Amino acid sequence: MAAFWQQRGRRQENGGLGSVIDGLGSVFDVLLANARLVLGVSGAAVLAIATLAVKRLIDRATSPRDEGDPKAEQKSLEESWQDLALIKTTPKPPKKQRREDLSEPLLSPARPLVPDPSGCTAPLAAPQVKSSPLRCLTLQEKLLSHSSQLAVPEIQASLVPQLARSICTQLQNFLRSKFPELPFGRLFLSGALLDGLEVLAADHIHLMLPVVLDSGLWNLISGEDTVVRNPQYWMIKRINLGYFPRGCSPWDRFIVGRYLSSSVLNETLHKLLVASINWPAIGGLLGCAIHPVVASRELKLEVKHDQVELSITLFPVVEMEDKVLLAVPPEGLVENLWLESFYRAEVSRVKELDASDSGARQLCLRILNGVCRSQPSLHKLGGSPLTHVILHLSDTATDWAEESLADRFQQVLEELVASLEKGVLLSYFNPKINLFSGLLEEEIDEMGFVLYRAISEPEVLLK
Repeated sequence: MAAFWQQRGRRQENGGLGSVIDGLGSVFDVLLANARLVLGVSGAAVLAIATLAVKRLIDRATSPRDEGDPKAEQKSLEESWQDLALIKTTPKPPKKQRREDLSEPLLSPARPLVPDPSGCTAPLAAPQVKSSPLRCLTLQEKLLSHSSQLAVPEIQASLVPQLARSICTQLQNFLRSKFPELPFGRLFLSGALLDGLEVLAADHIHLMLPVVLDSGLWNLISGEDTVVRNPQYWMIKRINLGYFPRGCSPWDRFIVGRYLSSSVLNETLHKLLVASINWPAIGGLLGCAIHPVVASRELKLEVKHDQVELSITLFPVVEMEDKVLLAVPPEGLVENLWLESFYRAEVSRVKELDASDSGARQLCLRILNGVCRSQPSLHKLGGSPLTHVILHLSDTATDWAEESLADRFQQVLEELVASLEKGVLLSYFNPKINLFSGLLEEEIDEMGFVLYRAISEPEVLLK
């Protein structure tokens, strides 16, 4: 009897549990039947996998098992872990997009990677589309790309000469009315911008004021024959005083010790620029603000326009005996010296050489000027010193085609480093002149250090 009730109780238990299971099964069938309509294809697939796993767990729990069989228990545990893992690893269906989410961008900003404190990072998933490997640019390609970034903005290239010429005309008229007795020549503009060698910005230009001398009353004396012993400077001596006493030349008022003093002439013009000319009125007429620089040894004007800011430097210039002399005396007590300028000859020679062999000397010069302008320690190398190095190399290196730009650029750097090591860069037009004579030892060391590092990696100068 006891066995009967025991078997009956088991049948009841099994029957009750079976009815529950049958009920759950019917619910699952209904859900699966309608899942595709409610959740879509991906959601229905996820629900089917989860339902299958749950059914397998319930069937395993209600099915009779062998008592005391450790292998069966171990197998049952393993199958349960597999089913649980199946449920956990099943991807969640995508969340239904809300109306307000439609206004959000499709691509969310990337979040910064947080470093793993343990030092191990999870491997990144491989991209689906393999990108082509990046190709390293050669020095030649980098130089050509860099040169395209050195162009002066068009508004500056057109507006700066226009403003400078207008100021030049106003200054010329004032000088003729103020000093009608002084035979000043016609003012003209000069500088890298007008010669196509300017880079990055057109923020400065030179205004040349010719001083016309009578060759029968004045004579040139090389600075090498004077107390300064510097062949880069010249003195302009008043001669024939016995036949043409002092006062016969309109420039005798600027004589100091029988020599035409560049310092006295500059001081006269400086007072004229600062105190005599009505720059606010001229600036109002030209649509800009013009201010003379008071605390400067140079004759300088600062021009501010809505679109450009410009610095104009005035240079009295004497042309005698195939020499171009500027009223730029050295610092010190000597007031009668005139600096010889080779700028006109430099530009003319470079253009002449490029025209003869379709060379890229001007392109190389523009790139180097851009480097010196962007590197504060190399500012004093820009302009004339670079031009003389290129001219010296043109006597030995014959291939200046654009295809050889990288080789010539590298060679210029090597020549500059060698010259800085010796502290000597000879002028191309006068080998007695050392263009580095005005540099301090500290400046030479700093320039040499920067360029020496750049020889092994020239690209650092282009950044």
